[in-house]
Order: sequence, then C-alpha cells, then structure tokens
Amino acid sequence: MALNRRSLLALALAASAAFALPTHAQDKSIVVASTTSTEQSGLFGHILPTFTKKTGIAVKVVALGTGQALDVGRRGDADVVFVHDRAAEDKFVTEGFGVDRRDVMYNDFVLIGPKSDPAKVAGGKDVAAALKAVAAAKAPFVSRGDKSGTHAAELRYFKDAGVDPNEGKGTWYRETGSGMGPALNTASSMNAYILADRGTWLSFKNRGELDIVVEGDRKMFNPYGVILVNPAKHAHVKQAEGRAFMDWLVSAEGQAAIASYKVGGEQLFFPDARH
Repeated sequence: MALNRRSLLALALAASAAFALPTHAQDKSIVVASTTSTEQSGLFGHILPTFTKKTGIAVKVVALGTGQALDVGRRGDADVVFVHDRAAEDKFVTEGFGVDRRDVMYNDFVLIGPKSDPAKVAGGKDVAAALKAVAAAKAPFVSRGDKSGTHAAELRYFKDAGVDPNEGKGTWYRETGSGMGPALNTASSMNAYILADRGTWLSFKNRGELDIVVEGDRKMFNPYGVILVNPAKHAHVKQAEGRAFMDWLVSAEGQAAIASYKVGGEQLFFPDARH
C-alpha cells in the first residue's frame, strides 16, 4: 500500500510539472507600443502568429498614435516601440529612452477625398498644393489630431502649403483625436478630405464616396522603425525577448512575412531593413 501511495505521489508530481511547462512558456511575452496603422491594417494579425510560433514569445500590442506610443516607451510601460515618425524616433533615442533603432518597412501616405472633389485636387502629385486648395475652398477636412505619425506628417504638409489649419478649427477643419480607422469613418460620414497611410486605406471597408485623390509625392514616403526601450532607464524591460522580436522583424523571414501581407492583391507594406 505504501508503495502505491509513493507511486501515486510521483505520478502526481510528474503531472504537475508537465502542466507547469506550458504555463512557463506563456509567461514569455513582450509589450510592443505601436501605431494604429500597423494594428488596424491587419499587419500584426498576419505576422505575429509566425513570430510567436517560432520563438514562443507572445506579443501584446498597445496600438496608439506614434506620439502616444513613444510616451508609453518613455514611461517604461512597453519593451519595444514600433512607430513611424523619424524625427520623433530620433528624439526618443537621443534623450536616452530608446536604443538600437532599426529600419523595418515603409509604405506611403495618400490624400483621400470625396469623388465630387470640391477642392479640385484629384490626380495631383503635390500634397502641399492640394492642402492649400482644400483650405482655400474651405472643403471639409478630417484630422486625426492625436500626435500620431500621420498627424505629424499632415501638419508638416500644411506648413509647406503656408496654411495654419488651426484657423479652420470648428469650420472646415475637424480633429477627431482618434486612430486611423475611426478617423476614416468620420471622413466617410462627412464626405471629407483626410490624410491616411496607404496600408490602412487599402484595408478600410467603409469608404462611402471617398477615394485617393493625391498620391506619389516624394514627401509622402512613410518609413517605420523599431526601437528597444532603454533597459538602463527601465530595468524591467525584457531586453532579450525585445531584441528577439526586433531581430526577427529585420530577418529574411520577418521581412518576407511583411511583404506577403496583401489586401485585395495589393501589398500594404514594403520591407526596408538595412543589413
């Protein structure tokens, strides 16, 4: 009887250890603060399962505008940031909040507008000239207004056009304070112009009467970078797992996964890692 009890105890301990292994594996995770464009375009849903299957590292994405994502990194509430505003990214690194920035991919911005085109800008390739025409016509324009990379680009283009959009607030210029998808929904309901990243636009379904009116301006190039939150600032940052994610993104496998993501046969993001 004693032998049977010992055997049962050994079996119970073995079973307990076996069940503990998956739990331990599930604890291997990182938090990535990223942009709404990478989340709402469906890119993360496409590439992250491949990364997790390969490494066993789960990725929790906090999707915000780039400015807010970088603030999350500054507070140490993320292990990695994956964003698209090079000036803000360089400042983040220079201030010591991030290390080891790497180029990952790019797409471009497009100016979306109603098919009726009240500002008469369709077919143009100069985004500043188009925004100047939108302001002159006082045609409805929706801004994310959320300190995102897209919002920062929009403000640069308005500045290039010699237009202060703040003067149009509450009339033709409307800020939503939201991500790309919700802002596009607002523009669709208002039949308004809006600056969007091409990836989110291609995956957006509620287009209504909206279409691309201006594209192809070199200024509208939209690169994305990934940065490790500085462990010297925040000791709890999961440096090994964060670097594993960054290494995978710029690896041949990660770059191929990014390139393979398409909507309606169109590629949304283009690999841009520098090896």
